[in-house]
Amino acid sequence: MTEHVRRERTRGGLRFIYANICDNIRMLERVNAGRNNSIMDIRTMQREVDQWIGQFEEGYWHPLSMLARLIEEVGELSREINHSYGQKPKKPEEPAGSIELELADILFIIICYANSLNIDLEEAFTRMMEKYRSRDSNRWTRKEV
Repeated sequence: MTEHVRRERTRGGLRFIYANICDNIRMLERVNAGRNNSIMDIRTMQREVDQWIGQFEEGYWHPLSMLARLIEEVGELSREINHSYGQKPKKPEEPAGSIELELADILFIIICYANSLNIDLEEAFTRMMEKYRSRDSNRWTRKEV
């Protein structure tokens, strides 16, 4: 029996363990209340990144430093894609990577960039899609619906 289990038994047995589990579940429900964990809008992402960066004295990096960081992350994504879909396999001693996390790293840097330059990405995305819809609406062959 582990030390943790022994300590739990001395505090009231299974009822104590169950109560702790229930407390943890209630706490997680409060943290996630009103938030769909699978969908987060862009403005929420921008606020969350801003709150995280805001806790550090250094704040956002200068635009050229963020550009270098963005290029670095794109390189890491390229490496993962090349290992997964290209002709360059990973070395046996290399740890497994994640295309999803590399894309998320790029998204984080883009959000940092936008926040540091006071750009509302949701508004910018809407304007960009309007541009594509008008400029490229007849450029490619449409699917039959």
